[in-house]
Amino acid sequence: MSRVSRALPHLSAEALKQKFRTAKNFWQQQKWLVIYNALVDPRPADQIAKHTGVSVSTVHQVLSEYNRYAEVAIETPGRGGRRSSYLSVAAEHEFLRPFIAQAKQGNISTTAIIQSAFEQQVGTSVAASTIYRLLERHQWRKLVPRPHHPKADLEAQAAFKQTSHSKLNNS
Repeated sequence: MSRVSRALPHLSAEALKQKFRTAKNFWQQQKWLVIYNALVDPRPADQIAKHTGVSVSTVHQVLSEYNRYAEVAIETPGRGGRRSSYLSVAAEHEFLRPFIAQAKQGNISTTAIIQSAFEQQVGTSVAASTIYRLLERHQWRKLVPRPHHPKADLEAQAAFKQTSHSKLNNS
């Protein structure tokens, strides 16, 4: 017979029901449901998993975290997000402001220049990919040189193409 999975009574059954109803997202709701089942009707993890619609390993993980850390383990911010950024988005915008002013005057801002200024501001070295992601976040784009020189004589080029082709065929 399997071991019975139990939840420690950090919260009452009514408090768990309330947590289930006010959960921010589906995953938190599932976790509260697992804990509620383990508190009200302790039974093997495979039966709780079958009843709640999660895997057995999820039942083990949720109950282990809840038993160790109480409700703090369940009410986490969730997946994704910018939790380990060097600067906030507003601070990044302020950081890029002088480079925008330089660009309006016709000066070129390269990623190497921006990277060195960024490293001075945050006080640590950063990868080039960090700078590229920062620029992409603020809708900067790579500008490529124009395909031809503005002072080029297109008629002279066309005449050259006509004469050079015939010279190559005669050889």
